[in-house]
Amino acid sequence: MSPVFGHGLGLGKTVITLSAIYDLCLDNFEIRKVLVIAPLRVARDTWPSEIKKWEHLKGLSYSVAVGTEKERIDALMTRSTMYIINRENVDWLVNKSGIPFDFDMVVIDELSSFKSYGAKRFKSLLKVRPSVNRIVGLTGTPSSNGLMDLWAEFRILDLGQRLGRYITHYRNTYFTPDKRNAQVIFSYKPLPGAEDKIYKQISDITISMKSIDYLKMPECIVNEVSVYLNEKEWNIYSKFKDDMVTKLGDEEIDAVNAAVLSGKLLQMANGAVYDSENKTHIIHDKKLDALEDLIEGANGKPVLVAYWFKHDLERIKNRFPVRQIKTSKDIEDWNDGNIPIAVIHPASAGHGLNLQSGGSTLIWFGLTWSLELYQQTNARLYRQGQNETVIIHHIITKGTIDEDVMTALTRKEETQASLIDAVKAKLEVMR
Repeated sequence: MSPVFGHGLGLGKTVITLSAIYDLCLDNFEIRKVLVIAPLRVARDTWPSEIKKWEHLKGLSYSVAVGTEKERIDALMTRSTMYIINRENVDWLVNKSGIPFDFDMVVIDELSSFKSYGAKRFKSLLKVRPSVNRIVGLTGTPSSNGLMDLWAEFRILDLGQRLGRYITHYRNTYFTPDKRNAQVIFSYKPLPGAEDKIYKQISDITISMKSIDYLKMPECIVNEVSVYLNEKEWNIYSKFKDDMVTKLGDEEIDAVNAAVLSGKLLQMANGAVYDSENKTHIIHDKKLDALEDLIEGANGKPVLVAYWFKHDLERIKNRFPVRQIKTSKDIEDWNDGNIPIAVIHPASAGHGLNLQSGGSTLIWFGLTWSLELYQQTNARLYRQGQNETVIIHHIITKGTIDEDVMTALTRKEETQASLIDAVKAKLEVMR
């Protein structure tokens, strides 16, 4: 049995899979040892968080095998039901760790990351695939870059039973050359009817669920993505919060009052801060890493990223190929689906700006104190005429002022003053 689930965002792929694992392992005793392969931060944070979150999953033991080689080996040698590893270490696990690959069930979270049949992770997993009795692939859209992606994904799942053992056979059966230069073929396009034939071939092991079929539309799903500072980063943040001054390199960063302090703390939570000369000092990239995961998890669907500080925009631009929504042409191109990753400042996301045709995923990289600007920005996608479920992600740095902002927005606090008062109150308690 080798199912693949194609779920839209927000339909609970992780908890559904965990519930099945629980039943197979602890109720029916059909499975003894499960390997979960996921993106690094999803492996480290999301799967453990989901296990802890649900009452019916209590008793399901797990071990997270990420980090240094010693940490990974120690985790894999720990007695457990589930072992969670990041996909970058699949080749290491199979070929270099020295640990027997004796898992009788494998779950691939984000199956589309195995779409490249030339990649080491694909070749390594395929090598041990015959020893696995049960395998599950999870993804929002299995064919994010077209139907050609499906061959490698299903080669892992069913060892070539449905789409063939060789990519050339699959290509010749369902595709014809598209762009070419003499004898050099650059791309292929599906033959007439190929899509239906491919889907029919894989339909017996595929469950496809779309948000629009299961949620009243338009629906809005609000999600918080937590990131965590390491000890060094936390010391910088907490010292500044306590003393209203800190030193980064040769520069001193200070806050003259609670309003300035709250702004500086928000900057630090985002990963960088300005000094008195308006020079940017980088503290961490945790939010950029989380943003990368969310963009990848969208599987090619357009995403709109809201930022607050200029250094947020600069760092996002340095990391991703983004386009800023500023002009009418930008809006037109976004609504035509021509901008994969767009960035917008809440102050420019005013009333009447219609962006709902271009996408349904909004990611808050940095939060704003203003409830009005927050609601306006959300309403660019979550509005009449939106035909998809709107997903609003908030990247939250745990233990920081981000949590205070989210609490205030949730309670519909309308002014910045209440949040500044909260900062003042904390300062008074600490002193």
